[in-house]
Amino acid sequence: MFAIQVSRPGGPEVLEYVEVNAPTPTDDQVLVAVDVAGVNYIDTYYREGIYHAKTPFVPGFEGTGRVLKDPRGEIAEGTKVAWDQSFGSYAEQVCVDRNRLVAVPDDFSDEVAASMLLQGITAHYLTHGVYQLGEGASCLITAGAGGVGLIATQMAKTLGATVYTVVSSDEKEQLSYDAGADQVFRYSEGLAEEVRRFNGGRGVDVVYDGVGKATFQESLEVVRPRGTVCLFGAASGPVPPVDPQVLNTHGSIFLTRPSIGAWTSQEGEFQMRAQAVVQAVADGHLTFRVAASYPLKDAAQAHRDLQDRKTTGSIVLRVHD
Repeated sequence: MFAIQVSRPGGPEVLEYVEVNAPTPTDDQVLVAVDVAGVNYIDTYYREGIYHAKTPFVPGFEGTGRVLKDPRGEIAEGTKVAWDQSFGSYAEQVCVDRNRLVAVPDDFSDEVAASMLLQGITAHYLTHGVYQLGEGASCLITAGAGGVGLIATQMAKTLGATVYTVVSSDEKEQLSYDAGADQVFRYSEGLAEEVRRFNGGRGVDVVYDGVGKATFQESLEVVRPRGTVCLFGAASGPVPPVDPQVLNTHGSIFLTRPSIGAWTSQEGEFQMRAQAVVQAVADGHLTFRVAASYPLKDAAQAHRDLQDRKTTGSIVLRVHD
């Protein structure tokens, strides 16, 4: 089969379209023929070697396709499924842990199905777990027009929260407003002060910061005393080590660095969050924007565009062009 393989850490150029051996599922896995694979920032961390994986490896954690084989015979061949947290998804076939997939309706868009779980579950655990939003709560979301940002905005508004976002362009500002943001800001050194002017100087209850190094200081300053700074990504680079005393200086605030693994680790938690995302999409309460679709062989270009912030919403790789 054909797949994207990484033989050494590096830039997008290390993503090679090559022929590799097809995988064989264990009893705890299901073999799936991939139709579309999702592309996410975590894929770039593995490609660059920030997160370790033994080389050579096939990147990619999520996608959609049809079941080819279930060793236990529990899932019928041809069933349309979507999955997350299954390494090796940039390929024609992938072995998916059976507790990390969910059936999706046949009429679901492949592009949406392939890109909804990692970002959707992330937005779900941020807004329904790390800090449970509700009526009267307020949040600031960096990268507000990114995949997670647009979904988290919609979820936060459904819960009754006031949503402030940060974007980098007029186009992204409009996308953020369309998703339901109450006020959209641009990146600046005075971001925290600007946001506070819009909520009477109080500061927000929680910051969902997926940008990292470039926004972290503003995140500390914009959150209210005893509020929460949730650092869930590092699109601009890792945040330098933090002296815990800084949290006291900003009003005894809480700092957390969550992961999807930890927030889907309890029994049935992955299925609960995944099904909540699928149902919200099916009901029309959650809209995913898939802004770009690339052939599998063009994975390197997809990574370049993602890291150059040329994309909004989600991007995917088409396995069969």
